[in-house]
Amino acid sequence: MAKTGVYPVFENKFKIGKSGRSSADGDMVIIKDLETFSVSIEGNVEEWRPMEEQGWVRRMVTGKALTITLSGKRNVGDPGNDYVADSAWSTGTGCDTKFEWEFPSGAKLTFNCVISVTNPGSGDSTNVAGLEFEVQSDGKPTYTPCLLYTSPSP
Repeated sequence: MAKTGVYPVFENKFKIGKSGRSSADGDMVIIKDLETFSVSIEGNVEEWRPMEEQGWVRRMVTGKALTITLSGKRNVGDPGNDYVADSAWSTGTGCDTKFEWEFPSGAKLTFNCVISVTNPGSGDSTNVAGLEFEVQSDGKPTYTPCLLYTSPSP
């Protein structure tokens, strides 16, 4: 059943395809020990000023890009965490995979992506080793809205 109302951020779930772009549903695994994330949606906005608008601008979004920046702790032995950390040493298609973001409402966003690891396990000597990376969309994502449950009328 879908959730409504406010929610804690920890109810978001992030999965990575551990078999690259050929990942099927069974290859999608949660990335353990993530602590924070931020989302950036870049829109390409085209502007024009037709005469009939008397100087007022018209606009249309003609393109988009999505970047999700995630950080947490390096957890050796967790399949999702290992897959991300290991991609730090790859280039080209070795950084390509699939990503899934499940929202607290039950909606999902799935897309092909590239992983750019910025910290595969460093930190101060008394810290728990970190894992920091960006997931950048590669092509159009698929958004699956959640279907809200409504009780039947009496």
